[in-house]
Amino acid sequence: MNRRKPTATRDQVLAPVILILIGLVIVGGIGYFGRSARHSVTKATRSAPPSARGAAEPSPTPRSVAETPSSEIVLEIADAPSRGAKEARVVLVEFSDYQCPFCARHVRQTVPEIEREYVRTGKVRYVFRDFPLEAIHPQAFRAAEAARCAGEQGKFWEMHDRLFAHQTALGPEDLIAHAEAVGLNTVRFRRCLESGRFAERIRRDLSEGRRAGVRGTPSFFFGFAEPGGKVRVMRILRGAHPYGAFRQVIEELLHTGGSP
Repeated sequence: MNRRKPTATRDQVLAPVILILIGLVIVGGIGYFGRSARHSVTKATRSAPPSARGAAEPSPTPRSVAETPSSEIVLEIADAPSRGAKEARVVLVEFSDYQCPFCARHVRQTVPEIEREYVRTGKVRYVFRDFPLEAIHPQAFRAAEAARCAGEQGKFWEMHDRLFAHQTALGPEDLIAHAEAVGLNTVRFRRCLESGRFAERIRRDLSEGRRAGVRGTPSFFFGFAEPGGKVRVMRILRGAHPYGAFRQVIEELLHTGGSP
């Protein structure tokens, strides 16, 4: 006589299924929270400031925009206006134009920092050379003469700064007004200006600038002082640049100390 197998109750059938579902929920939850934690860490790392990410990635040194001359360049500076210690080993020579807006920006924004850090501390001698672009700046040559005439009375840099600050007022009568404003003897100044005695010197600046490769203003030549009022050029910057570009070149030359 065959005995009938007992029929499984509904609870007995559902119990394993429920356990399986609970297991799946638990595993899925663990995976979700794990992914969320990793996402939070990644997001926090990306949003953290560089100092909070550890000392791993040092900032790269910016690439210098200065050129190295392809051939030897030696500039004369003996009779050029200059600021800073005459015995400074590093010399910075600027070729400039009084009507050039980029030159004026350099005077306003960059020169004060160079003076504070390097010229007044005796590390760098800053030399000014004239390069008036007469074809596009018809008043620049006369303005250069005016600054040189002011230099006869010991006021070159005062006139230099004033001319760059008033680039739209460089006519003949404006120059007389500027001379008066910086405290010059205007009769003596007018006589100097009318004589044209500095015209040839400005032409020499133009000629030497062209030989050195000046193509526009401002142009800057960095080098080491040589005997006889000369500078052996090591680096060239063309155009108006932020102070950081000048600092990079000057520091390089100061550390080189004159070695080729």
